[in-house]
Amino acid sequence: MKVFHLCMLAACAFLAPAQVNATGVTPANDASDVASIRQLSIDMGDAMVAVDVDKLGPMFADNWVAVGGGGKVTTKESMLRDFKSGADKLESYELGPIDVQVFGNVAVAHGGVSEKRSRNGKETSGEFVWMDLLEKRNGKWLVVQSAGHRVK
Repeated sequence: MKVFHLCMLAACAFLAPAQVNATGVTPANDASDVASIRQLSIDMGDAMVAVDVDKLGPMFADNWVAVGGGGKVTTKESMLRDFKSGADKLESYELGPIDVQVFGNVAVAHGGVSEKRSRNGKETSGEFVWMDLLEKRNGKWLVVQSAGHRVK
């Protein structure tokens, strides 16, 4: 099942741009948008480490959902609650290269991360691949959906 999730994540990362291109939409990849999205990924991790939910919340659309490698779905509300309560604790992280493809007001970002983390007191540290779907709303990039999976 985990292999299936990893394959789906990879397929979305690599096939979504191809499907969009097949319809005639070419990635814009404006340098400022790409830089903003990469910085958002860094700011997101920094806010999680600092447990700054006031900074973290506005980075995500209200209807944001994430799917983890085990198929668990997380909402924005539950993610913020878990960080605030300490149920989810990100102690440190190191992002790898971040690939960003921008298609007008929609973008896909994906990469890898090494994390020192615990959930509900249980060590969950490791290396992960992740992908975020973002939308530019009122001039600001927001994460609207996410997926991630542990790398063995």
